[in-house]
Amino acid sequence: MLEKNDWRLMNQMEYLYGKSLLHIPYQHYREGWDHDHCEFCSVKFSIETGEAYCTEDRYHWICMKCFNDFHEIFAWVVV
Repeated sequence: MLEKNDWRLMNQMEYLYGKSLLHIPYQHYREGWDHDHCEFCSVKFSIETGEAYCTEDRYHWICMKCFNDFHEIFAWVVV
């Protein structure tokens, strides 16, 4: 059960609430970028990671567990 004071919740509501997300294999945001981290738990993403969720601009990445935990309260739509 998700707790109101979950350690993973910081200020993500400000920039992730109501966003449309893609469910795709991890991709570098730009040339020279070799990894990213989950916006919630900081798990590291790299080319070997496989699929995850990201914003349409592919800048913010969310791991499968955090997506499952937070998709309802953040009102995400997967496109």
